[in-house]
Amino acid sequence: MPHAGIGAGVHAIWLIFGRTSLHWRRSNMRRSEAIFPTSIALRPSLLEPLDMTPSSFDRAPESVGNIVLLEHVNVTQTDQRVTSVFWLQGLGFTRDPYMHVSDGNMWVNIGRQQIHSPTRPPQVLRGTIGVLMPDLAVARAGLAAIGSKLAGTRFAWHDQGYVIDATCPWGNHVRCHAPQPRFGPMRLGIPYVELPVARGSAAGIARFYEQIMRAPVRLETAAGLASAHVCAGAHQEIIYRESDAEIAAYDGHHIALYVADFAGPHAELKRRGLISEESDQWQYRFEKIVDPDSGTHLFTLEHEVRSLTHPLFARPLVNRNPLQQQGAYTPGQDAFF
Repeated sequence: MPHAGIGAGVHAIWLIFGRTSLHWRRSNMRRSEAIFPTSIALRPSLLEPLDMTPSSFDRAPESVGNIVLLEHVNVTQTDQRVTSVFWLQGLGFTRDPYMHVSDGNMWVNIGRQQIHSPTRPPQVLRGTIGVLMPDLAVARAGLAAIGSKLAGTRFAWHDQGYVIDATCPWGNHVRCHAPQPRFGPMRLGIPYVELPVARGSAAGIARFYEQIMRAPVRLETAAGLASAHVCAGAHQEIIYRESDAEIAAYDGHHIALYVADFAGPHAELKRRGLISEESDQWQYRFEKIVDPDSGTHLFTLEHEVRSLTHPLFARPLVNRNPLQQQGAYTPGQDAFF
């Protein structure tokens, strides 16, 4: 079960951000004022005049935009045992204990994000899934231990010291990082998905996300090739990096996003004929990314777009401590903190 203290606290913060009504907030404000009136009134700092001098802070990097959360990557597989060996034993992540516990699908928890792996013919994301873990030593030990179990598959891994590149049994590329400033306070999760796109397409992709999905985008250039970095939540990005290499055919894999303005992008996508599925009241899908100025089709990637009122939004995810072993068990340390 999730930790009753930290886990519940994080969940409460998400619920306050994503779901609470004005009535709820007002009633709780009244309740907090009733509980803490003396302590607040006696704080000298609150009696001092406000500092109205111009701020030197750069506020732009703290603006997340419309995409609140890159929640999962969906890639199918044909053998849950093999898939479990890679994601759970090799990388130390956690199978969701509540959802899809049969052999038709499996959800792998990685902090607040997930990998979804329905049992179907395998799919391979065209690019890289970036994952973050507290200690790369866990991945080094785990990946070294599973080679014989995954013989005959596409499994491989390479330790570069500061990152570990791993290929899952079906061919998906996973890059493992340790916590670092560019990922903010995240210690376990999926901070980015990176995808190769044709030369000259990054600017149009940036316009698509800025104008239609209403997300901040940063364009960068290296060695004459551009990349569009789409803000997809706090310390999360979808990166479209230009490449001269041949880009593999699209096989149906998808990503899932939660957005604050759910109806606005839907209306524009529908006007352009880009909606591929009207899933339910809280979800729709689109696949084609186009330049909004010219209408040119630039890339294909299915987006599962969800509202903040979706029943699964901010659902607390169980994450285990992969260092717990039966032969060296430490009471009270089962869960990741």
